[in-house]
Amino acid sequence: MDKHYKWKVLLVIGAIAFSIWKFYPPQEKINLGLDLQGGMQLVLRVETEKMPKEAREDATERVVEIIRNRIDAFGVAEPVISKQGRDQVVIQLPGVADRNRAKEVIGKTAHLEFKLVSDNPELLKEADAGKVPKGYEYKALESDREARAASSRFLLVEEKPILTGDHLTDASMSFDQYGQPIVQLQFDKDGARIFDRTTFQNIGKQLTIILDGKIHSAPVIRDRIPNGKAQISGNFSAEEAGDLALVLRAGALPAPVTVIEERSVGASLGRDSIESSIRAGLIGTLMVFIFMPVYYLLSGVVASIGLAVYVVLVMGGLGALGATLTLPGMAGFILSIGMAVDANVLINERIREEVRTGKTARAAISAGYHRAFSAIFDSNVTTLITAVLLFVFGTGPVQGFAVTLSLGILASMFSAILVTRVMFDFLSQRNPNLNLRMFQAFKSTNIPFLKGRVLAYGFSVLTIVIGIAGFFMRGQSNYGVEFTGGTTVQIGFKKNVESGTLREALEKAGIHGASIQHYGEAGEHEFVIKTPKIDTKKIEAVAEDVAGKDSFEILRVDEIGATVSEDLTQKAIKAVLWSAIGILVYLAFRFEWKFALAAVVALFHDTLFTFGVYALSGREINLPTVAAILTIMGFSVNDTIVTFDRVRDNLKIMKKVTFQKIVETSINQTLSRTILTSLTALLSTAGLFFFGGSAINDFAFTMLVGFGIGIYSTIFVATALVVDWKAH
Repeated sequence: MDKHYKWKVLLVIGAIAFSIWKFYPPQEKINLGLDLQGGMQLVLRVETEKMPKEAREDATERVVEIIRNRIDAFGVAEPVISKQGRDQVVIQLPGVADRNRAKEVIGKTAHLEFKLVSDNPELLKEADAGKVPKGYEYKALESDREARAASSRFLLVEEKPILTGDHLTDASMSFDQYGQPIVQLQFDKDGARIFDRTTFQNIGKQLTIILDGKIHSAPVIRDRIPNGKAQISGNFSAEEAGDLALVLRAGALPAPVTVIEERSVGASLGRDSIESSIRAGLIGTLMVFIFMPVYYLLSGVVASIGLAVYVVLVMGGLGALGATLTLPGMAGFILSIGMAVDANVLINERIREEVRTGKTARAAISAGYHRAFSAIFDSNVTTLITAVLLFVFGTGPVQGFAVTLSLGILASMFSAILVTRVMFDFLSQRNPNLNLRMFQAFKSTNIPFLKGRVLAYGFSVLTIVIGIAGFFMRGQSNYGVEFTGGTTVQIGFKKNVESGTLREALEKAGIHGASIQHYGEAGEHEFVIKTPKIDTKKIEAVAEDVAGKDSFEILRVDEIGATVSEDLTQKAIKAVLWSAIGILVYLAFRFEWKFALAAVVALFHDTLFTFGVYALSGREINLPTVAAILTIMGFSVNDTIVTFDRVRDNLKIMKKVTFQKIVETSINQTLSRTILTSLTALLSTAGLFFFGGSAINDFAFTMLVGFGIGIYSTIFVATALVVDWKAH
């Protein structure tokens, strides 16, 4: 037995214990993303160009702190507020249902000013004629928030404020003598002195109260106000007055902010996502756990125990990192179970080959692990490269997927190489004649795959051309709102609503060219409405007109500005290109450059093929789709690496055989592993596709197509190209 056996056992036990400690209880250790618990995410841009240059340096940091104070007062549990880049702020608000109110509280600059109104008739006459005197502003008094255009009158106010919100110490909602909501203000010592002097010196004049450049009220000063108190009135509702007091207490933002991205998910949609994901996960995992013991017998039982440990390690890793589990993250976790089987299949297939040579159980186990290690290591490193680049270039849910995938890769190597090895060593020590018999669906084959490679090239070119043609024919309809900008709103109606009726109502409301798609399962009254503009409020108003005030629910909203969509597009392209470059460099280091280049060509073959099929299916490309494409790239390379690894081994022992024959022999020797690994990945992905719900259906469809074409490209593209290039 290995002299380090006891230390390995202690390491395995320690890792399992640590993972359970960090994971249990899951509801306390693992955070759920907004797409699983409901809530909203906003990305704000701080308009620093509207500030003096000397004040721009820390403007975004100040915005983060002020918004954090506002949200704390707003009462949101466990918000996440962070700076992104130079001038952006990301805000995640779990459980928030009233999107518009939250956006109003967060986005209001809350710049408060008190300015005197000029009562000079000559100056007012000049302003009415369009010539505003120097040192003054001509502003509308908006006396009625519902009919401002009809009821506005203009006032000539002094440009320089006599007092600003910088002196404000408190703001609270109250009611005036008529029962109307108002906002009570209290100033600090200096502010109270200024207010006292101003009111004493200007009795009989109007004093405007201006918030964010708009006059909310302009009362006449009746008497001296020495106590530093003032009030804002303006036909508020109680909720509006309370929110205004909240933002004034938290302080004014140093610069205006604009919402450049909004994503929100209703709580009911989040619950449905959790239920469907858990159901899909259990079904996919169960299929994998049943398959391994049935096919590999005792070795399969060991593999399944290793996979159970793998699940514990991944969950422990998520808990230790305090990671946020998103819907793509859950999909990645379920998928990674199927991918984790890859290492176990490689090891078991190698052990089978060693047993066939007449070695004892212990010798076969040792040789099997030794020979499988290089292929396991190389394939996991290439997938890890993809996962890291996903995290670097991805946002939100895609980063969650990347974190889960990275943890899955590391846990997979630990469980497959160390955990299962410890169990095999224990069993072989107790029984030196351990029965390592396994079923073998694919006996020793000798199929001349490479003879038909020219036909395969033709098939690949034809299908890719058809797919790309379909892609270009669909044009902009290929892309989700992340890549085009605009609005996507998912609405659930409580009664049957015809799409034609909805379309007519949208056109009547001025929303032209909207895409309306029935969504969800048969019998569900859900629609996804997409427009190239930010029209969420109009869409909500249309839904209310069509179905009634309480007869619909906004399940999901994605509002993406043009600059954000452009940035996401660039990041997606960079992620694909850098993944390809990273894999190319690594494989060139591990093999020779012709092998590496062939693998990357096969990788792009799979990507283009999958994109083509995806486009022909009428689905839209979104961020989870990009994550799926990048995962396919990593998985496709895994298959190729295993075959290349066997070619490398056979080159050392088959000295007098042609290179084409060596490659063909290697393909046949690894055929069982290629099909079985893809089969287990397909089983777990099929669980996502059939039982994971509509939210991750596109993601699962992409994976199914990619895994299927990955088997083909390993045999007929990557290895075939190496043969042709080595011949020249």
